[in-house]
Amino acid sequence: MKKALAILLTTVMVLGLLAGCGNKPADTPAPAKPATQPATEPATEPATEPEAPAEPAEQPAEPAPAADPMAELVAAAQAEGELVVYGSCEEEYLAAACEHFEELYGIKTTFQRLSTGEVQAKIEEENGNPSADVWFGGTTDPYNVVAAEGLLMPYEAINASHLLGDQYKDADSNWHGIYKGILGFMVNRDELARMNLEAPQDWADLTKPEYKDLIWLSNYNTAGTAKLVINTMIQKYGHDEGIQYLVDLDKNIEVYTKSGSGPSKNVGTGECVVGIGFLHDGITQIVDNGYENIDLIIPSSGTSFEIGATAIFKGCAHPNAAKLWVEYALSPECVELADDNGSYQFLVIDNATQPAQAAEFGLDPENVMDYDFEDAKNNITTYIEEVMAALGGGDDRFQTE
Repeated sequence: MKKALAILLTTVMVLGLLAGCGNKPADTPAPAKPATQPATEPATEPATEPEAPAEPAEQPAEPAPAADPMAELVAAAQAEGELVVYGSCEEEYLAAACEHFEELYGIKTTFQRLSTGEVQAKIEEENGNPSADVWFGGTTDPYNVVAAEGLLMPYEAINASHLLGDQYKDADSNWHGIYKGILGFMVNRDELARMNLEAPQDWADLTKPEYKDLIWLSNYNTAGTAKLVINTMIQKYGHDEGIQYLVDLDKNIEVYTKSGSGPSKNVGTGECVVGIGFLHDGITQIVDNGYENIDLIIPSSGTSFEIGATAIFKGCAHPNAAKLWVEYALSPECVELADDNGSYQFLVIDNATQPAQAAEFGLDPENVMDYDFEDAKNNITTYIEEVMAALGGGDDRFQTE
């Protein structure tokens, strides 16, 4: 009986355990797959592997550095290896400018000093086959003549951005300005006192009889300064009256010099008592040569001015060296050599230091008449012919060598 009861109890316990294993609770959730695992991914791929990062977008290529036009010009100029300069500024300044250019760039540089009228005549004779490459210094009236004849090569200079105004550059870039000079009188104070004469204060005074054989002026045929005098008188008095003024002035002229600076060089010695020319040339005689007996006079009714320039001759043998010269001439490296070498003109680029001497002597670059450069450019050749005809062709005073 006991044995049968034990078997029964054992059977009941086994059945209960089997029933417990087969009745899993309905609300127990199945474990979720990771959110990054796609539903279709094979079961063998690890569930925790991250997605591959996206390929970065292709970066645009950096632009190639821009070419340096000045560096290219320097290289081309050095390849030519040579430069020939005609200079119409004072020789000391011309020599210093050429020597420094050669030092800076290693380009053999030769020069010749000629008046602007001489350069004009030489370039016209050579007619597109010039023996020099560039022109440096001297007033722009002769530059304008040869530009109108097609004998200058236009060049848009990079350093022209430093010019103080459009008036200091030819409209077609045939020349660029480098300095400004004021036209006036230089007188020997001691000689005037000895003669008991007052110094002339205006243009009209120069025609007075007391100044007969005391005045020096440069030659209309050879000097840009004298050409500026012609244009100034015609613009100031009118065409006929201006030419008549020059005829009246001629009665008091003792000497016509080849170069515009010629009268200034003889005032201090007393050989010339009254010289007509650019006042910075008078400053040179006072400061550098010690002639403290010279007075500088700005005409009371107004005066004109020159723009000293530089230009390239059309058909020149070394065009790249010539362009580099123009860039150099429009830089402080060049123009600040002027007052170190006896040239005290006002400078016309904004990054150069003005010569202190010009201001010390009371010269004002803005105290000048409104000079008509276009009229001068278009008519100066005719005006010279008319003046010389009115003077009967000129006498021995015009035979300057």
